[in-house]
Amino acid sequence: MIRLFIFAVVTLGLGWSFSWLAERPGLISITWQNHLIETSIMVAATAMVALIFAVMFVWWLIQTIWTSPHSVRRYFRARKRDRGYQALSTGMIAAGSGNALLARKMSARARGLLRADQEPLIQLLEAQTALIEGRYEEAREKFEKMAEDPETRELGLRGLYMEARRLGANEAARQYAETAVEHAPYLPWAAEATLEYRCQSGRWEDAIRLLDQQKIANVIDRKQADRWKAVLLTARATERLEGDPKGARDDATAALKLAKDLVPAGIIAARAHMREDNLRKAASVLESLWKIAPHPQVAETYVRARSGDSASDRLKRAEKLEALKPNNPESLLAVAQAALDTKNFARAREKAEAALRMAPRESAYLLLADIEESETGDQGRIRHWMAQALRAPRDAAWVADGVVSERWLPMSPVTGRLDAFEWKQPFGQLEGPIEEGTLAAESAIASLPPVHKTAPTPAREPVVAVTSSPAAAEPTVTPSPSPLAPVPSVEKLKPVDTPSLAPKAQAEDPIKGGQTAPDPFNGRPPDDPGVKDQNAQPEPATRLRIF
Repeated sequence: MIRLFIFAVVTLGLGWSFSWLAERPGLISITWQNHLIETSIMVAATAMVALIFAVMFVWWLIQTIWTSPHSVRRYFRARKRDRGYQALSTGMIAAGSGNALLARKMSARARGLLRADQEPLIQLLEAQTALIEGRYEEAREKFEKMAEDPETRELGLRGLYMEARRLGANEAARQYAETAVEHAPYLPWAAEATLEYRCQSGRWEDAIRLLDQQKIANVIDRKQADRWKAVLLTARATERLEGDPKGARDDATAALKLAKDLVPAGIIAARAHMREDNLRKAASVLESLWKIAPHPQVAETYVRARSGDSASDRLKRAEKLEALKPNNPESLLAVAQAALDTKNFARAREKAEAALRMAPRESAYLLLADIEESETGDQGRIRHWMAQALRAPRDAAWVADGVVSERWLPMSPVTGRLDAFEWKQPFGQLEGPIEEGTLAAESAIASLPPVHKTAPTPAREPVVAVTSSPAAAEPTVTPSPSPLAPVPSVEKLKPVDTPSLAPKAQAEDPIKGGQTAPDPFNGRPPDDPGVKDQNAQPEPATRLRIF
């Protein structure tokens, strides 16, 4: 564009100059060696311009002839380089697609057309070709050579890191990632890997420092960096809670400023305040967190903030949570549990059923079962709620990469991913039909069986048998064999003879003459008071009466 503009300006200038000369005619006389040369100004100007163009053309021609050998060499060199880059491009595509034969062929052609010291991608192509052909030692040597060159250091370190991860050499992979971060902290893969290893080893200070460097270098999004820093601060506060409550409080408070909805940070901050006997500040932190994210662990920490509180005091705290977040299942369940502790079964049942209608789940049914057990003790109603709990959706838990944890962790134990745990319902925890929705809750409440009332069992007097014997002046009293045995009525009591006290049926024994001796214990333990000696002779009983 600039050249076109300059050409237009020059052309317009020449045209204006010739028109100006044409309007002002004149003669030019030149005397040279006794010769007089006269011409007009227009002809002289035209001759001068032509002479200038002729000189420029001759100069260009001489320069072209003089530099033609170099131009020819440069042409062939450029053609060879283009062929080399074409082979390199084809080889990289073949290596990426897994075509080892074509990749090796293009690698050899590119090395023949290009110089490896001038084009480092040839070493990368050779390393990738060795990898897809299974020659891992050769590939590792190529990556080590690339790591020694400042121009390809980052590429070589990444190749060595990936090979170490493939072999399971985590320590070597960590060292390669650390080296890459030292030379290039802006590399996402190196920073992420280094951050992961530092978190796994509990080096929270180094992890936070590296995260700040990435944030300054704009490697990580600002919002994501703040979230990860809050997670790291919470993890450090968890470790410092026992030995350094003040430090844990500062870390957890800083984490809450970066991520206001981070439940573990709020709980750690509240517990740190409790260890410093600052219950008012702990309650304020939990109340602020409860307004943003109602969580059962927040409710439990708030309700049981003071160990010496009575059940009624805990109920008041739960009611305060309900006032802060009304019409919320977590609030209703917290009040129901606190009311159950105070033996206020009507209020506990009301709140639990309200929570069940809003969000049917396992914990609500189990809480109703506890209420039934404490209030009525009716096994039928208890089993009814337990059966509903088996078919209800599972309660939410801390889940990360398919792992369910009872407590929050800063990173996944499977993949090492930071901030992986989420509070959500586990998937596939139990097999079986799952009933969801408010209709299932209404049906469960409506189908609750009535309380089974049983009449009190009257006290029974012991049954004794009085027998008289000619050898004994005192009567013999025999207690009933079992207190659970049915008591015969008075109408059925009749005088019995002595043979009626012996067993009526006797089993045959194929070894001893076809019959066995009667069982002296009559199916009762030998130490039973009603068992008589086998060799003792039965005494005749004259009468059986009830006293």
